[in-house]
Amino acid sequence: MGTTVFERSSPSPAAVAASLEGSARRVFWLDGVNGAGYRPLFGGTTADLVIVGGGYSGLWTAVLAKQRDPERDVVLLEARTIGWAASGRNGGFVDASLTHGEENGRSRWPDEMDVLDRLGRENLDGIERTVAELGLDCEFERTGGITVATEPHQVPWLREAADGESQFLDTTTLRSLVRSPTYLAGLRSPGTSALVHPGKLARELARAATELGVRIHEDSRVTAIEPHATGVTVRTPASSVTASHVVLGTGVFPSLLKRARLMTVPVYDYVLMTEPLTDAQLASTGWSGREGISDAANQFHYYRLSADNRILWGGYDAVYHPGGRIRSRYEDRHDTYESLASHFLATFPQLEGIRFSHRWAGAIDTCTRFCVFFGTAAAGRIAYAAGFTGLGVAATRFAGDVMLDLLSGEQTQRTELELVRRPPLPFPPEPAATIGIQLTRRALDRADHREGRRGPLLKVLDSLGLGFDS
Repeated sequence: MGTTVFERSSPSPAAVAASLEGSARRVFWLDGVNGAGYRPLFGGTTADLVIVGGGYSGLWTAVLAKQRDPERDVVLLEARTIGWAASGRNGGFVDASLTHGEENGRSRWPDEMDVLDRLGRENLDGIERTVAELGLDCEFERTGGITVATEPHQVPWLREAADGESQFLDTTTLRSLVRSPTYLAGLRSPGTSALVHPGKLARELARAATELGVRIHEDSRVTAIEPHATGVTVRTPASSVTASHVVLGTGVFPSLLKRARLMTVPVYDYVLMTEPLTDAQLASTGWSGREGISDAANQFHYYRLSADNRILWGGYDAVYHPGGRIRSRYEDRHDTYESLASHFLATFPQLEGIRFSHRWAGAIDTCTRFCVFFGTAAAGRIAYAAGFTGLGVAATRFAGDVMLDLLSGEQTQRTELELVRRPPLPFPPEPAATIGIQLTRRALDRADHREGRRGPLLKVLDSLGLGFDS
């Protein structure tokens, strides 16, 4: 097999070790984000709508539910604290795509991609509007994004993807925007993405929800949901809520519905955050537009500037642990952090000497179609959404609208989408899931080392509608 630019241009091990020295295993976005504390729920109560999960899915649904009907009594239950899991650990990319990219969507829903693209853009506009109207202090920036080619075979991919909303950038033009010796070409999409502070967005959505009248309870882990003739009872170890309708926004964690437990698997994603760049360091990158950036490989990196000019650098490794368990010990993976640091210094050799202040990881709820899916249970009294596969910051708001539509029983443009009506194929049970995921991961790595050529396994998965192309 060949090598990638990150192997051909790898920095010295000493430089990598120095960059990681002293980094804290702590989520940067959750440092110092002190929102209101919400007391646990004790005893029994009733509501019109119970939302399980205090991440973006649950929070957006809560806000949208009250905006649709201010008189609706809404209770949100969170097992730990607001935004502590994926919603507080992601890169903060707010993307208009509802399908994890144009290619992934067009290969699955070619007849409705124009509608999905429009709805995705409307959803992003809606997020920007809500941030302004509710005064959400979350560092929202409509920066746009750039996808970069770091290997020759990726250049025609980006050239072919250019359309009326995205601009192909040759090497010279791209490096005038962001300077890296690894860059060969780029695709700039100025209007279809934004950046946000993930932890602040979660806390601000919770604040807005409470101001709209939502009752939020942290440290209230739901242990069971019990449908009955008059509604659904949601139970925690110390309490219960009986409601007409329930929304499940539990993301990567095992579904409270048995039917959905094989629909997602937890895949760990790893992230580094640098110390703040000096003015001279930032100038050396030329990165004045503050666009979010990713590369075009199967095992891709994503990176962006924070408000205080740190660089967040994540991606590449996507690690599934046998058995599909979620464990805090999986978050510290030294080999992955070394690889990420090495790839960062290969991309920005002018920043050698900079240190990473934070390193962390989080589990992504991945499904076999690589974007959100939906479902209902208990004769339409329960709605759920999951499987965002790392692109949920914006799509969770769309999901909130879809789940509320489904619970209403009304047909809407959203509920008529094939994306909404048809679920993905489930993953096989263990140990087949572990074997299949690990084989696929190795096949994607081989493709990146073979000029993008997809081997037999990836071709079979593509033919079954299970393939992934970033």
